[in-house]
Amino acid sequence: MNEIINQETGALNELAGSELLARYNHSLLGVFGSPQRVLVRGAGCYVWDADGKEYLDLLSGIAVNALGHAHPLVTSVISSQLATLGHISNFFTSPTQIALAEKLLEISQAPDGSKVFFTNSGTEANEAAFKLARRNAGTRQAPRTKIIAMENGFHGRTMGALALTWKQAYREPFEPLPGGVQWVPAGDTEALRAAVDETTAAVFIEPIQGEAGVIEFAPGYLAAAREITAEAGALLVFDEVQTGIGRTGQWFASAGVIPDAMTLAKGLGGGFPIGAMIVFGTEATALLSPGQHGTTFGGNPVATAAALATLHVIETQQLLQHVNTVGETLRRTLAALDFVTEVRGRGLLIGLDLKAAVAPAVVSAALDAGFIINAPGPNTLRFAPPLIITTEQLDTFTAALPALYAAAVAATKE
Repeated sequence: MNEIINQETGALNELAGSELLARYNHSLLGVFGSPQRVLVRGAGCYVWDADGKEYLDLLSGIAVNALGHAHPLVTSVISSQLATLGHISNFFTSPTQIALAEKLLEISQAPDGSKVFFTNSGTEANEAAFKLARRNAGTRQAPRTKIIAMENGFHGRTMGALALTWKQAYREPFEPLPGGVQWVPAGDTEALRAAVDETTAAVFIEPIQGEAGVIEFAPGYLAAAREITAEAGALLVFDEVQTGIGRTGQWFASAGVIPDAMTLAKGLGGGFPIGAMIVFGTEATALLSPGQHGTTFGGNPVATAAALATLHVIETQQLLQHVNTVGETLRRTLAALDFVTEVRGRGLLIGLDLKAAVAPAVVSAALDAGFIINAPGPNTLRFAPPLIITTEQLDTFTAALPALYAAAVAATKE
């Protein structure tokens, strides 16, 4: 940290983690509960806490730090851009904003007439897509008022994105939410076909349901969704906030199926906040006209420079191939463990189910042992490490996992 920040944080830098957590709980709104640790530094695939303990980060900030922590090119580009031009508002544009939009259109194989809208986060990208769907309103005689989302889907915490999110515990405290949303069983083609009709404005799908435990659909489901929505005149929106930007070993988990809109965030900025909505084709891009949506910080020069640097590293270091190779090895190793009942996912977005419902206890034991993982359910662990992680680094975790599981089982019996 530089001298000014050291002056502002003062004695906080000298406190132990437990003391800092007490200060946190006193001063920050408790919507996240009490943090598990106070992290102070990161490098590559590792982070360190306030007490000096090292952790192998197998979650990368929930699929955000695509290139790990403090990647030299990303940090250099951010610093250089901020020293040149930081914020310009939406009255103006910048070369980095234009270049990133063009790059996203290129890697998504978008047809002519496609456009990009930048946001600060995934939930904001989904808000934009929700508004796009509202503009597919049909006619006064035949209005389109219904929006279809998937059971067990997650799209964010702002009001529109929350209205699309399946989990009732997230939604119910804030109802009434924007209406007209209907949920269908995820991956059920016939249920989707039965639900989509001339009153449907849009269908929202995560190509892989990350928060649900890395749930993939059967081959052909996304293509069927494209066919069903096109026939009915409904928009098809792919939420690739968690799955996009190389996480699954492809630029996008939905590769090969062109939706009407795709939302991105998380790994796009390599750790710097940025989101995007790509709108495909001239008909869909015409739905939002000047003045109907906006953002103050979205697409600012620093965020778009960070994203350009992230995409450059993924391309030039051939990380898509690396993600496929390392991810396949990790899935095979995990599947061979006798206490694992199923391994799912692609690339480096992996979920596994345990025989015993001890996943939160495994997460706690792993943290104590120096590994950061996540439990989206009582039986399920989720892994989303940096795309640069090596097999050797992953081997340290898989070698430790049997003992972590045994400790978790023993702890639940006490």
